[in-house]
Amino acid sequence: MYITSGTSTLLRRASHSSSSRAGKRVFSSLSRKPVSPSPPCNSNSYSAGHQQYRSLSYLSAARWSHGVDWKSPTSLAAQIRIASASIDNLLHRKIATMASENAFKGIFTSLPKPGGGEFGKFYSLPALNDPRIDKLPYSIRILLESAIRNCDGFQVTKEDVEKIIDWEKTSPKQVEIPFKPARVLLQDFTGVPAVVDLACMRDAMNKLGSDSNKINPLVPVDLVIDHSVQVDVARSENAVQANMELEFQRNKERFAFLKWGSNAFQNMLVVPPGSGIVHQVNLEYLGRVVFNTDGVLYPDSVVGTDSHTTMIDGLGVAGWGVGGIEAEAAMLGQPMSMVLPGVVGFKLSGKLRDGVTATDLVLTVTQMLRKHGVVGKFVEFYDHVTLQYLKLTGRSDETVAMIEAYLRANNMLNATTARPHDRVPLKEMKADWHSCLDSKVGFKGFAVPKEAQEKVAKFSFHGQPAELKHGSVVIAAITSKTMDKNKPCSGFWSCYKIFAKEWATKYLNEQGFNIVGYGCTTCIGNSGDLDESVGAAITENDIVAAAVLSGNRNFEGRVHALTRANYLASPPLVVAYALAGTVDIDFDKEPIGVGKDGKDVYFRDIWPSTEEVAEVVQSSVLPDMFKSTYESITEGNPMWNQLSVPNAKLYSWDPNSTYIHEPPYFKNMTMNPPGPHGVKDAYCLLNFGDSITTDHISPAGSIHKDSPAAKFLMERGVDRRDFNSYGSRRGNDEIMARGTFANIRLVNKLLNGEVGPKTVHIPTGEKLYVFDAAMKYKSEGQETIILAGAEYGSGSSRDWAAKGPMLLGVKAVIAKSFERIHRSNLVGMGIIPLCFKAGEDADTLGLTGHERYTIDLPSNISDIHPGQDVTVQTDTGKQFTCTARFDTEGKQLPRHERVFAFCNKIQPSIDDKDSDDILAVDYVA
Repeated sequence: MYITSGTSTLLRRASHSSSSRAGKRVFSSLSRKPVSPSPPCNSNSYSAGHQQYRSLSYLSAARWSHGVDWKSPTSLAAQIRIASASIDNLLHRKIATMASENAFKGIFTSLPKPGGGEFGKFYSLPALNDPRIDKLPYSIRILLESAIRNCDGFQVTKEDVEKIIDWEKTSPKQVEIPFKPARVLLQDFTGVPAVVDLACMRDAMNKLGSDSNKINPLVPVDLVIDHSVQVDVARSENAVQANMELEFQRNKERFAFLKWGSNAFQNMLVVPPGSGIVHQVNLEYLGRVVFNTDGVLYPDSVVGTDSHTTMIDGLGVAGWGVGGIEAEAAMLGQPMSMVLPGVVGFKLSGKLRDGVTATDLVLTVTQMLRKHGVVGKFVEFYDHVTLQYLKLTGRSDETVAMIEAYLRANNMLNATTARPHDRVPLKEMKADWHSCLDSKVGFKGFAVPKEAQEKVAKFSFHGQPAELKHGSVVIAAITSKTMDKNKPCSGFWSCYKIFAKEWATKYLNEQGFNIVGYGCTTCIGNSGDLDESVGAAITENDIVAAAVLSGNRNFEGRVHALTRANYLASPPLVVAYALAGTVDIDFDKEPIGVGKDGKDVYFRDIWPSTEEVAEVVQSSVLPDMFKSTYESITEGNPMWNQLSVPNAKLYSWDPNSTYIHEPPYFKNMTMNPPGPHGVKDAYCLLNFGDSITTDHISPAGSIHKDSPAAKFLMERGVDRRDFNSYGSRRGNDEIMARGTFANIRLVNKLLNGEVGPKTVHIPTGEKLYVFDAAMKYKSEGQETIILAGAEYGSGSSRDWAAKGPMLLGVKAVIAKSFERIHRSNLVGMGIIPLCFKAGEDADTLGLTGHERYTIDLPSNISDIHPGQDVTVQTDTGKQFTCTARFDTEGKQLPRHERVFAFCNKIQPSIDDKDSDDILAVDYVA
């Protein structure tokens, strides 16, 4: 739920299309020299021949089969060399003929500098002399330039380019195009498993007798360590240092692993912990807007493993969130297959009335867009301030001049692009809160009986009498996730420098709003423990406690397990609710508190005017702050610099580690995959209703003391205080499998109303933790499926929400609808996503979850197509038809030519005949 302080008279021209940083990428000891992207005549044409599919199941061990003669005396490595050499020679011949040079080399031209010389060379869209391009939305021009620059006749064809140019006619037809983003953005919760997978790939290459050093990201990968800090210490001037020290104590092994990765892999930049939140670093430093690599200019574009990657769109950089699986594919040079999107234009005019914040504007616009319908579409905002922002954040004049010149020359200087729950106006907040108390359990429903709604829980807080009621605010957090210009925030050093200059620091500290760390805390569930007496009062009295934060995540159980009511608000509103101590208040009529003079203090008395905010921004936000901040990042920090890591190219796995564990994805991997297969007589592991989020499926927060993951850790000598979080342990598949469906707020229909991370083992009727039930099914050789309602997998993009169910043995999910990224991740892990037909669901079909399910999937890959009907049968005689949510068609080649470039064999010249590391693989939808 969002709270806004007013309805905005839609104002200002939101931010526009250009950003920058073609600067150096080598962070002293923090990263290796990057691999250069492809030059103009497509030297990455070799890679084009090797990676042609959107969803290769390269992480799913179940998809691989033994394709060599294991009884032969010839060694596995030798057989692989023989097989791969023949594939490689075939590919060399094929690619040499169809992709030796870019089909659009004629429009590759120079971009001159005003004073002489050139900024570099680029593919000029105006040089195509096609009037249709002038009518294209600016965001579509970014897709067009990428397709032209990467056109090799194989991964990207002239036909693909034509589809984009003819956007006005083709976009309504839902045509597919390939897209190769310029870079990939990770944070450490998603970055650790990605680096684990890369390390695992190197091991697989080594075991197969090939060169493991060829496993490297092929596009720049920026990994910002920002999700590990927890709020152990708050309301203290020493909070930052104390929390950082505890962060390093808990995560030393993870951090050392990432530091090893930054040295072992090329083209990977790791920003150390304590530097700030990934999205702010992306906006203020990593965002280039225009790349200038080896003299080749092209638009910045990015996919990130966080649904808020779209914040970079404020700079005109095309960016959106993807799952970790898709991100890894992009890292390895594989183009993303996407439906050519429609575009919604949004023009802002007028001005905000006094007291209305940027948060209010954003949430109002978001609500309007949701009503209009923007899923799967680009949204363009028209503006002109991006170049100003680049200068403000310390980009050099020369860099900004290059960006502006390129965007003007390629007709891209005009718009900002974006890929986009409930907003509660402040004056309606009190009534809305009481409605939530009355409503049945669910989204915005707590089902508190009328007679219990005024209940008061009295307890002792550090020797002082205290009380809690429904709606009491127990967590109030100002975060930097929302990036408003009008707010002090604690997520990054540059903000702190702005913040520290002002009188606000002193007074906010006095109210307990001390800086606690430079990273993502509250939004990811790293809020830290509540005071023990507060937690006990909530639990023992079944209080619906509230959290108010200026962040971007408020799912139940996400911010904290004990805060069921979580509200997003602008930073000033967070302070106001913290002072009031409750969300059950009408700010127009009720005072926030009493002043020193004994008089009531109202909301209107403390709310700043727009002029006051503008004056502070004007005097405080200076370019030198950003320059000095990011110069210091390159030096790391003492705790990071003291981490000692080996220089080995292969990671030395520690079998006793509870943080980093070698995953099973590539064990027993061989040359020939078995192809698709259906599901036979599967049991239902879980039966869900609507809005099951990735937090329900794979929680990122604390590890409950009675959970299977906790038991696993305690059996290995880990003390409860050192459990850390699920998010921090994503590099260990054994813990993450046990943490799958471990959310304490899970509502599973098989439990008949009981809430928690358990299910019923259908054959025996036992009530077990989900992990234990899944292992029981697996040990008995039984497959499982999941039934769900609408919006299955909504929330944060989270690869473990697909990896975890795969490790539990789930073969299919049958739902009313899926969140976009999660559906793709399920496909990537070999789990079949099926949608009920319109008007149908488990309830209307009379499915209880006690049936056994058979899914008839074609055994020939060529017979599987996007959106086709699939028949599902149960052992009770019911039969129904679902839609297979394989949403894109993979490019199909003869079987012996279906290959995946499982390596950094992606940038060699086509004359290189020494390739022995190509692994054949079928396309898995």
